[in-house]
Amino acid sequence: MAESQVAPERAAYPSPLYAWSVVAVLVVACMISYIDRQVIAIVAQPMKADLGLSDTALSLLYSGFAVFYAIAGLPLARIADTYNRKWLITVGVFVWSVMTVACGLTRTYALVFLARIGVGVGEAVLSPATNSMVGDLFPREKIPLALSVFQTGAIMGSAIAFIIGGAALGLMNDLAQQDLPVFDDLRSWQLTFVAVGLPGFLVVLLILMIREPVRRTLSGVVSVRNKGVPISEILAFYRRNWQTLTLHHIGFLAFSLAGFAFVFWTVPFFTRVHGYNAASASQIFGWIFLFFGPAGVIWAGMQATWFTKRGRRDANILAGLLGGVLMIPAVIVIQLMPNATWAFVLYAPALFFVNSPFGLAYGALPVITPPPMRAQVAAFYMLVVSGGMAFGPVIAGIFNDHIFTGDNGVRYSLIALTSMCGVVGTICLWLCRKHYAKSLDDADAMEAAALQ
Repeated sequence: MAESQVAPERAAYPSPLYAWSVVAVLVVACMISYIDRQVIAIVAQPMKADLGLSDTALSLLYSGFAVFYAIAGLPLARIADTYNRKWLITVGVFVWSVMTVACGLTRTYALVFLARIGVGVGEAVLSPATNSMVGDLFPREKIPLALSVFQTGAIMGSAIAFIIGGAALGLMNDLAQQDLPVFDDLRSWQLTFVAVGLPGFLVVLLILMIREPVRRTLSGVVSVRNKGVPISEILAFYRRNWQTLTLHHIGFLAFSLAGFAFVFWTVPFFTRVHGYNAASASQIFGWIFLFFGPAGVIWAGMQATWFTKRGRRDANILAGLLGGVLMIPAVIVIQLMPNATWAFVLYAPALFFVNSPFGLAYGALPVITPPPMRAQVAAFYMLVVSGGMAFGPVIAGIFNDHIFTGDNGVRYSLIALTSMCGVVGTICLWLCRKHYAKSLDDADAMEAAALQ
């Protein structure tokens, strides 16, 4: 139903079963997006050999994705705050799936690069539109947990990429030796792109089955606003809440820098420090990631709900901070283990806490943000936190090359980076707590005034 047709009155929220079913579909979409995003790491070596690429050119395929993913999120979020989010997500999933398949059907570096940009633009739709949509499916106090559950899709997608990486490439290598009726002249890396891209079209069908939710105000009253929010209103929101949003963004960015570096350098850590086989390390790590990463995100969301029920106005920040603080010793102690077995055992709590803050990083925002700008605020945070994905692994790599050299250097690089980023994240989110509580009070007051 279009917003212009909805009367300004209260309307019942969808049933919990239906609302959580929508979240489940969005989790699957998020999981597929991360598999399509990470596939470049799976096929890096055969693609490099086949196309004659340098390491720099190869890395640009990921950087190009990341840059356009971050930038495209802003205008797409503005559309999500105004128009039908179901159809926007449907188009986004279709585009990134087509572009992932296109990566496998192209035969030049330039075309693969352009297709990867297309993947980034398509995927940029999902998080902002989901933040807006989930905000209208659930009562305000349940939004952080719902968005935490949504973020498990990202973790499961990354974990599955590690698990199936070598196996999928090996299977595609066997298929590449056969005469296939349609893909008869494709290399193994090309077939891998095609294989991971195709499931996205099934996700499109799932999304078509959900309904566009009625847009609501913070108190749950149906909104009749059918125009985009002026940029001036968004800037005014940031000015009113600049302390909350600045400390929130920098705090979670700091934890993100440490987290992405930790995950990226896991396999090199086991191969260099413990002499482990890379393929075996990747699969073991992937299985630990698959179970303990999502558990940490859900735990943090449940902690936030528990704190909220006990009257903590800073509950969403406090729960995210708790996970981030526990991440610091969990990551550091792994680097000091004398053998791979103990390191793998301790990866379970480490991945639990490393991933725990990031559902709430998104979930903390919709409850203080006016609904007509939820997607845009989420997109700006997405732009900021993408720095963790882009720079965390690079900073650790610089430490490896210039400060902590040698095979054992990676462990000391991770200790140094985790310590520095952990301190920054802890200080910022600790200071953010009181400002977040004030932002929540201000949002309540503005909503009450609007309803009078």
